[in-house]
Amino acid sequence: MSILGYILVFTLIGSVISLIGGILLLLKEKFALKISHYLSAFAAGALLATAFFDLLPEAAEHMEELGISINLPFWTLLGILGFFLIERFIHHHHGHGQSREEKKSIIPLVIIGDTMHNFTDGVAIAATFLISIPLGIVTSLAVAAHEIPQEIGDFGLMLNRGVERKKVLLINFYSALAAMVGALLTYIYKDKLEGLLPVILSVTAGFFIYIALANLIPEIHNRDNQKVAFWETVMLFVGVIVIYFAISSLEGLTR
Repeated sequence: MSILGYILVFTLIGSVISLIGGILLLLKEKFALKISHYLSAFAAGALLATAFFDLLPEAAEHMEELGISINLPFWTLLGILGFFLIERFIHHHHGHGQSREEKKSIIPLVIIGDTMHNFTDGVAIAATFLISIPLGIVTSLAVAAHEIPQEIGDFGLMLNRGVERKKVLLINFYSALAAMVGALLTYIYKDKLEGLLPVILSVTAGFFIYIALANLIPEIHNRDNQKVAFWETVMLFVGVIVIYFAISSLEGLTR
């Protein structure tokens, strides 16, 4: 399969998987909300492992291959701060005690934020496949892992604000297509982006670190049920271990 084929297939898989979480909420709300806690913890581990074991080492290695000097920690920090700004001003206007009109006015902001998030995921998947197939596969796994609980949250938010079920599904379907747009644009302009790939990988690592530390792990700390918190902690480490062995296995196959 060509690199473009890998990019399209794995971006499509990621988009479909992201919708599964939302569809599950529509069909079995209690079950979806219950497993979303454990999926979020697993996703946090997967994102951190991908950032530190794969994205940042690959960024440094690719920088050396290109013979250029880039301040990778700076771009990683920029990724963290950039995602904070996206969430601060667009994605997390989820206030309580609002009127029905105020609640509905938040929906466009949520859609914009989710679309930007999906577009970024597509760029990350394509950029990593341009570096190596194993890196692209691992990144796709990490993206898919955190998309399921995120979509459960987004679906629940819109349903809570009075949006019809069919409309919620349609909105999230079109939002998920942004990942494909981001992936295709990255591939089309791959020659111009060649020297920027280490930057893209570092920024993506920053995104992943922020999502894990700011969004997902705090949910474990805020859990009152100690039994649930324990198993969420277990799933956090399982996420790290799964990605670590996935990286090792994929690297072994390419040698």
